[in-house]
Amino acid sequence: MKLSDFDYNLPEELIAQYPADRRDESRLLVLDRKSGKIEHTVFKNIINYLSPSDLLVLNDTLVFPARLIGRKKKTGGKVEVFLLREISQNRWEIIPHSAFRNPNSVDVVFGDGELECRIFEREAIFECNGDIYKMLEKYGKVPLPPYIKREANPSLDYERYQTVYAENRGAVAAPTAGLHFTKELLSNIEKKGVETAKVTLHVGYGTFKPVKAENIKEHKIEPEYYEIKESEAIKINNAVKSGKRIVAVGTTTVRTLESFTGEINAQNGYTSLFIYNGFNFRVTKSLLTNFHLPKSTL
Repeated sequence: MKLSDFDYNLPEELIAQYPADRRDESRLLVLDRKSGKIEHTVFKNIINYLSPSDLLVLNDTLVFPARLIGRKKKTGGKVEVFLLREISQNRWEIIPHSAFRNPNSVDVVFGDGELECRIFEREAIFECNGDIYKMLEKYGKVPLPPYIKREANPSLDYERYQTVYAENRGAVAAPTAGLHFTKELLSNIEKKGVETAKVTLHVGYGTFKPVKAENIKEHKIEPEYYEIKESEAIKINNAVKSGKRIVAVGTTTVRTLESFTGEINAQNGYTSLFIYNGFNFRVTKSLLTNFHLPKSTL
């Protein structure tokens, strides 16, 4: 398969720069793969396409404000730091930056000096009084996808670029398919008898990585951390054994479920699974996903 096979015309004016006033008022396209029938509706009506025999699987990762803008302690020059993951207490892996190669580490100050760090090529070591995550909430910004061209709105973005069921902190980008659920809609889905299960996959910076290989099989996915708890693994395995339809919310959920070659176990690890045409799905029966950009994995 060629990268060009995944190209199509996407007018920029059709890409929403702000979310709908209500999450579940977003538009929804439904494709019945057996009949080829396509329906256009609104997201809150997804409940009509779910049945009590379904298992709805969600990715409960929580986005943290991974983008920091500070100033060099010596010169006052502007510095942008993009955090990837916490290695140990106050020590973080960052997007590599040639300007910070050792021994040319750089001391950076954020805000009024309440948060400082020493930056190396691939790491940042922070100094702060108190919880580093509270400092990130104060000084950091949520890194928006490249198709969002507007200026960041910290209060709006931190609330709306987050699913209502997010609870496990560690993602630098949201599993966007789940952004359209409200707590009320999920409650109504549960009242209908639809069971839900949760997995965790921390969406990494690699999700923004452009696909450059013309043969898409040569594209490499950056490893991303995933975790499944025992209670959720039991739900998923029982659903598979009983023939329930498993509806995955987002490709991150699919990649987590399909990373197992046998029975799903309670475990954590990293996955680089890249799914493209011809993949044999073992667990997932239906997928809820946002539209993907041309020639990309986004």
